[in-house]
Amino acid sequence: MATGKYVPTEREAAFQSTIESPKYERDIINGLTPFFKDKAPADIKAFYSAEELAALAALKGSPRDVEARMPVKMTRHFFELAQNSKPLQNIVKATPDETLNLAGSEDPGYQMDFAPVEGLLHKYEMGLLYAVSTCSAHCRFCYREELISQKEIERQDGTVAKKGLAKIKDVTDYIRQHNEIVAANGGRHPETGREKLREILLSGGDPMVLPNRKIGAWISALAEAGIESIRLGTKEMSFHPKRFDQAFLSMMDNFHETYPDVGFRLMIHFNHPDEFLVKGPDGAYLTNPNGSLKWHDDTRLAMEGVTARGWIHVENQAPIIKGVNDDPDALRVMQRALYRAGVGNHYFFCGRDIVAYRAFNVPIERAWQILNESQKGLSGVETHARLSITHYKGKTEVAAVTNEPIPGVPGTENGVLIFKILRNAMDAPDRGKVCMVARNPDAIWFDDYEDRVIFDEAGLYDYGRVDRKKKVEIQQPAEVAVGG
Repeated sequence: MATGKYVPTEREAAFQSTIESPKYERDIINGLTPFFKDKAPADIKAFYSAEELAALAALKGSPRDVEARMPVKMTRHFFELAQNSKPLQNIVKATPDETLNLAGSEDPGYQMDFAPVEGLLHKYEMGLLYAVSTCSAHCRFCYREELISQKEIERQDGTVAKKGLAKIKDVTDYIRQHNEIVAANGGRHPETGREKLREILLSGGDPMVLPNRKIGAWISALAEAGIESIRLGTKEMSFHPKRFDQAFLSMMDNFHETYPDVGFRLMIHFNHPDEFLVKGPDGAYLTNPNGSLKWHDDTRLAMEGVTARGWIHVENQAPIIKGVNDDPDALRVMQRALYRAGVGNHYFFCGRDIVAYRAFNVPIERAWQILNESQKGLSGVETHARLSITHYKGKTEVAAVTNEPIPGVPGTENGVLIFKILRNAMDAPDRGKVCMVARNPDAIWFDDYEDRVIFDEAGLYDYGRVDRKKKVEIQQPAEVAVGG
């Protein structure tokens, strides 16, 4: 990849000159130290009890130190929401249970196998950028705990290093180079079979913690590189909705005026309706005069500002996490309220095999039952969300869980679970293929079905790690292939 400094085009520079980049006061409570030393703000001190703090302090500096696994952080806005919501407390509140079992993958999904340049993952027809390595607050179950915690990861070539952040020049040079090769080869890359790299997801961490000028620099550079659609993944709508202010919205308006053909999707992350709906003293959600549920004023203004711009599409996606949203009623309320506000319900996820995943993951079959139950009583347009679990081969739908045996098929006496590959790396050869396993109500990851495979055209249990350069398979031990 070429070296040197990225130089914006005249059009980029003109757009960037219009960007207002104010500072945002999130009033962040950072780490456990303020609680340990009795220096947290007076109204926040009680967020942890004395007993909870003593248990966490006893782990400090040990292999079970919760802050070594995942830094502790929350905004005042989220604290105020969480005071009277146990599910929200469980999103950001550290507990000793997190590190009881530290099993898990240091690089979930072997993501770094698909990093052609640092900070860019090019696994599907789209690319994902690590634009920043932090958020306004830190979910304890975060899928990117290795990035947030700045852990050293062993790469496919054997080198060990922290995951680095993307740089504009490296990324845009790669996009242009890849797409030139694809165009010269009749629409497919000669080595990987991929089509044009047409979509980029700005992720991290949370790009919305960056100042507007940095977000603007990224989106305009991607537009100039020929990207057709940009996604921005964020939980800031929950952690600090005032971030979606007029300065941000004006920047997006100017971007759309400058690059009208570039699509934009805001991928938000609400886990629970308590993050945006208002409750009364009795704990019931308040309603508007027409019976619809009442939003928190700051979140409502933020959402209305975004959805009023018809060219910005908003989608919500979230994992189903133990003690947070493993509740059909909560998910039903959330899907209905979001869709009414103009937000699509994209994915719900089973937990990933991050380090310490056993503290957070809901059993796979239970997650399917929760989502299925939650969608009873919803309209067809409100029930678009599917349940996905990310195998190393790609996003895999938990398509069905049955209760009845399949006549004549041994092992199906208690029913089966059917996985279906939704997204598959490179030229997606296995998209749509399925795997059928005998049920295991306690299973929380693929390896819990390892001895129950009935039919596997998808190859979930015969996995070979892909060399992204040579496109050959490097066989791994079975427990690594499916268990992480």
